[in-house]
Amino acid sequence: AGPGLVGSLLVGATTARALAFARGIPLLGVNHLEAHLYAHFLPGAETQGFRLPAVCLIVSGGHTDLVLWRDHGCLEVLGRTRDDAAGEAFDKVARLLGLGYPGGPEVDRLARGGDPSAISFPRAYLEEGDDFSFSGLKTAVATFVRRAGGSLRPADVAASFQQACTEVLATKLVRAGCREGVHGVGICGGVAANSALRREVADRARMAGLTAWFPDPAFCTDNAAMVASAAWYALDRSVAWLEPWVDPNLPIGQAGDHGDVRPRHLGTSPRT
Repeated sequence: AGPGLVGSLLVGATTARALAFARGIPLLGVNHLEAHLYAHFLPGAETQGFRLPAVCLIVSGGHTDLVLWRDHGCLEVLGRTRDDAAGEAFDKVARLLGLGYPGGPEVDRLARGGDPSAISFPRAYLEEGDDFSFSGLKTAVATFVRRAGGSLRPADVAASFQQACTEVLATKLVRAGCREGVHGVGICGGVAANSALRREVADRARMAGLTAWFPDPAFCTDNAAMVASAAWYALDRSVAWLEPWVDPNLPIGQAGDHGDVRPRHLGTSPRT
């Protein structure tokens, strides 16, 4: 299983294997990033009617991946960040403003009292492609904060940064949804709980004639329910592990198959 910190993955995989052996039940490998996608199948007011195919954005502290989800076991990564993840940028801005950790919720709360048009921070669209870049935005905020000194209005900085970030995320997500001809678009991962991002995606999807789905905020951050959801839909395609095996860099489309450790992976399909 993976991706993630290798020590944590090893502890989890070893514990799971012991429980599976003791209870005589199958042990399934689950891809952490795909588990975030399966939060769309959990109960929630804004996930009702979710269906595939869809284009979904996995956005967290460690990942920003745009995924075409054709069907269960049929996934394709359309784009990803070339440098910093969106959640990493939120955490950095939170530190610059003296806020707590994790930074996403803190920036979101502070931004509600600020003007999102007060500061013109850069938007990196990368020649209209599907990849993302947030290092420039992060640097621009750091430079602004350093130069502002005593005149700094933290709420305006938070709101303007958040607007720049969510505009890029929502624009690329909805544009990909229109291009791929899917039923709708969704967001998941810790940053998907951000209120401004949810509004931006909902507004742009509505204007484009697409349905927008959002997991309940409780299911956006890492949680066991999303892992169970992914495992439930993988039951008919997976077999028991023989040994616990983990990969801290496991890509989307694989659930941990290696050597004698063979859960049938959630395969990707080639771009057509």
